[in-house]
Amino acid sequence: MARLVMKFGGTSVADLDRIRNVAQHVKREVDAGHEVAVVVSAMSGKTNELVGWCKEAAALHDAREYDAVVASGEQVTAGLLAIVLEGIGVNARSWQGWQLPITTSNAHGAARILSINGDELIKRFKERGEVAVIAGFQGVHKDTGRITTLGRGGSDTSAVAVAAAIQASRCDIYTDVDGVYTTDPRMVPRARRLPKIAYEEMLEFASLGAKVLQVRSVELGMVHNVRIFVRSSFDKPGDIDPHAEPPGTLICGEEEIVEQQVVTGIAFSKDEAQISLRRIADKPGVAAAIFGPLADASINVDMIVQNVSGDGQTTDLTFTVPAADYERAADVLAKARKAVGYERLDGATDVAKVSVIGVGMRSHAGVAARAFKALAERKINIRAITTSEIKFSLLIDAEYTELAVRTLHSLYELDKG
Repeated sequence: MARLVMKFGGTSVADLDRIRNVAQHVKREVDAGHEVAVVVSAMSGKTNELVGWCKEAAALHDAREYDAVVASGEQVTAGLLAIVLEGIGVNARSWQGWQLPITTSNAHGAARILSINGDELIKRFKERGEVAVIAGFQGVHKDTGRITTLGRGGSDTSAVAVAAAIQASRCDIYTDVDGVYTTDPRMVPRARRLPKIAYEEMLEFASLGAKVLQVRSVELGMVHNVRIFVRSSFDKPGDIDPHAEPPGTLICGEEEIVEQQVVTGIAFSKDEAQISLRRIADKPGVAAAIFGPLADASINVDMIVQNVSGDGQTTDLTFTVPAADYERAADVLAKARKAVGYERLDGATDVAKVSVIGVGMRSHAGVAARAFKALAERKINIRAITTSEIKFSLLIDAEYTELAVRTLHSLYELDKG
């Protein structure tokens, strides 16, 4: 017998038929003798609808009331699933975030989980054999007693945090894909599903454009050593052996991966914008004058490249921001122009970031050099490069994204098992 957390995303609970399908997945694990907590998202499209209502009610609305509205989507799903489970003979009870409680920071719309009390859930597992159906994406700020939400994809974070709190054997993230792939199979049909991927690699995938899991959920899994399975909710419930390792991709520590490839996968993001500040005085404090105001405006800066002129007097500074923040970033920098002292600002939104990821890079030289050569042979210009211990990212013209991803996927033989 194991203790499991099962998380189901919006497409998995999009309507009552799919909620009934989810209930069969849960019943399979309960019938196998497992103790089960389920974390659910809002039904597909419901959160967007609720957000739209908030904006329609008032363009500048109170974030506390925004959370009160959008948290209702998950509450509806949790109640409906509990009703369906009871109807098929599974003892179940729905829980809202504040009832556990899941305590969070006071950053409404983007709160961080501070603690979860899993004692009552464990007690009910033992005494009643009761399935807990928990509304994801939400918690409560202890001092104010207000409902808070965790940001987009927050139900993933809720699920991993609950798994850590109740010391679950694993956390199964059911979604509309059957695992994590070497790259997006819609772009590269020969992309392979990975049987296992290390936490650090998944963190890079999640932060660099892959939409499979929220970054913070992977961070929590790594900190608390929660084994996470990404698997499909559309597999037939009766076709799965509840006593075996589930189908999908296991996210785990490096020590569980016996044969580690040099490169694990290719991630990409077209939601990028490039900003270049030309002929800035090369002196102390300039970088702070640029990036300080951007940080104050909550604009994330990613790739940074600096080129110093031959005479050492001026420099060009190029960096990327999310495409959605481009206009706002340009406005912030325009206001800071006097303090920074740049001659002009050049920008581009027709760029993409392509990243090569793999913990095996730590012990292999020349991995990036091969990519540079292969892209050069395809006449793909590289605008900027950043590197870390287990990944490197390249900024290129957006029109070459698919060619670059296909080229690199083949270069590192990721289509071979």
